[in-house]
Amino acid sequence: MSEAKSGLNTPFDQSTHFERKRLHLGVCGSIACYKAADLLRAWTGMGIHVSATLTPGARRFVTPLLFESLGALPVYEDMFSPGQDVFSHLEPGQHAEAMVVAPASADALFRLAHGAASDMLAAQALAFDGPLIIAPAMNPRMWSNPATQANIDILRQRGARVVTPACGGTACGEQGEGRLAPLHDIFLAALRALAPQDMAGKRVMVTLGPTREAWDGVRFWSNPSTGLMGAALAVCAWLRGAEATVVSGPGVRVRLPREIARVDVVSARDMFEAASGLWPNMDMGMFTAAVADFSPQPFGPHKFKKIDAPDGLTVAFTPNPDILRTLAHGRKPGQKVLGFAAETAPDMKALLPLAHAKLQGKKADVLAANRINSTDSGFGTPTNAMAVVDAAGHEEIWPTQSKADVAWELCSWLLRS
Repeated sequence: MSEAKSGLNTPFDQSTHFERKRLHLGVCGSIACYKAADLLRAWTGMGIHVSATLTPGARRFVTPLLFESLGALPVYEDMFSPGQDVFSHLEPGQHAEAMVVAPASADALFRLAHGAASDMLAAQALAFDGPLIIAPAMNPRMWSNPATQANIDILRQRGARVVTPACGGTACGEQGEGRLAPLHDIFLAALRALAPQDMAGKRVMVTLGPTREAWDGVRFWSNPSTGLMGAALAVCAWLRGAEATVVSGPGVRVRLPREIARVDVVSARDMFEAASGLWPNMDMGMFTAAVADFSPQPFGPHKFKKIDAPDGLTVAFTPNPDILRTLAHGRKPGQKVLGFAAETAPDMKALLPLAHAKLQGKKADVLAANRINSTDSGFGTPTNAMAVVDAAGHEEIWPTQSKADVAWELCSWLLRS
């Protein structure tokens, strides 16, 4: 899988659907201040306009010039800094669509919870009525203190999204919960605040990745799927308000938000059983997994020795359950199904009849096909070119674009179907 352009390695690093969105970033005094610069770079790399406020404590660790150099505009400092507009404390509330405080110190949490306006960031937060995301970072004992937790409870009750700290070693040498949360969690929490919530209330299941079919104790039959396309769909559904669950084949290392439930499986039959158990409670199923159509009949639990077949060997295969077809045929009224087809074809136009045939055979609502014999589409690539058809007879060919953007368009199509 190629390196994502933000460096955070999430399925939505390369999305274009957040261009020209506006975000305000507040940075408080913490050794984790430097990580806020990586968040800024990630968001601006997607075309998001970011303004920033650095508290006096933050400016002891990082400088406004750093944030200006990375594209933040404007960068606010003190309430009455020379040359600063007298109403600067109101500007984020007038222009930004979401506000992120990362890292948020214990002192900042107190001021935000109690409506203080004693510095620029606190005043801006008080005048901001949009989504507020808070990512605390502090000593573990400070984080667990009842006073801090009471402030967090107040902020949550008022609608703030708290990206809770991670566990591990902190700068002071102590171990525990208090480290700034992983950057991809904060990054995606901000995107969710900026995304339309048109999938809110939907429960979505996504199958993704490869399956492995063992033929002896150490070898297996599989394919090179990385699960990125399915992960992009799961993240897209979550960003747009859905409750998402993934059933993942082995070896998938794509980062997912904490709120996305994950069921790890190995074989096609494992995936079939897991998906079958989840499917009755879902509103949508997105079947992207590269499931092995056949399983080899195993030679036993031990490694098969070459000496036992000096002239070669023959492996017999048996069919695996067709997960997409079985669950789509047995669905309840109102459940929607998105299927995928990995095909080899001479060009994109040749995919359309293959997609229509699979759509009818599987009984999906929408079927997306891609060419796995293309260098910029299919397994292990950050992009896909798609031929998409639906049960109403519509068809489209999409040029090469990021898998994040493919996921966005497919979620929109499935909502309309």
